[in-house]
Amino acid sequence: MTALWRRQPVGIVGLGLIGGSLGLDLQALGACVRALVHRPETASRARERGLATTVSTDPGVLGDCGLVVLALPLDRLLAPDPALLAALPSQAVLTDVGSVKGPVQAAWRALGPRFVPSHPMAGTAQAGVEAGQADLFRDRPWVATPAPDTDPQALQAVRELAEALGARWCCCPASDHDRAVAMISHLPVLVSAGLLLACESTSVEDPELAPLLRRLASSGFADTSRVGGGNPELGMLMARGNREAVLRALGHYRQAIDTIEQLVQDQRWAELHQLLSLCQALRPDYLS
Repeated sequence: MTALWRRQPVGIVGLGLIGGSLGLDLQALGACVRALVHRPETASRARERGLATTVSTDPGVLGDCGLVVLALPLDRLLAPDPALLAALPSQAVLTDVGSVKGPVQAAWRALGPRFVPSHPMAGTAQAGVEAGQADLFRDRPWVATPAPDTDPQALQAVRELAEALGARWCCCPASDHDRAVAMISHLPVLVSAGLLLACESTSVEDPELAPLLRRLASSGFADTSRVGGGNPELGMLMARGNREAVLRALGHYRQAIDTIEQLVQDQRWAELHQLLSLCQALRPDYLS
């Protein structure tokens, strides 16, 4: 059977980085994309950028969509606009792209078995209507966290969407997802932010060094600081929505830093080399 995203219009609620990128890719594949945004100025710019076939601030734009993607910030997913809920087609497959799944699943499960919590593991440091870009999801994981009563056909519809965009499909329980992303997605944001704060503290402590710090910062610093210098609202919502798992992840990281600091303090260079060799061997397993 032809995939749902091909048979009926696809609705996208929100045209930030994820929603805008979805709109570009789906249109390139020949899909009809109907987007709902909050502000008229956002709608105007989204039309200029060609992020969807139709862009509106009227929830009625979603009327005959067969699949609706909720590309909203986490706080708006957890407290959805009643006008949006009223406008969602009763038979549509719904999915979200939020970075925390347990609370979202709890909030939306009441709408029925055609809601499929999902999370494309792709992003940049950009946000807003200017951020959408083509091929954002290609070769990136897209994870779903279905409940026991999730409609298998709805799950298949979301899988077909993800795979059409070139993503690598994965399913797991919501609790497992949240513990995993705390380590490999949420923790890096906070660690990266910590690096930037440490550099700024050094600049304040030693003002004469500050210009040199900025002048010498190059690829290693750029790679390590990228996510910490990204969207602050997204980082805060990740930490708030996944607080317990993030705290556990920070604890593991603190232990690792303490170990490294002690090796340097004690001048145990052979052990430090062994530890760094282990890290060199581990990295490919996480990026293959």
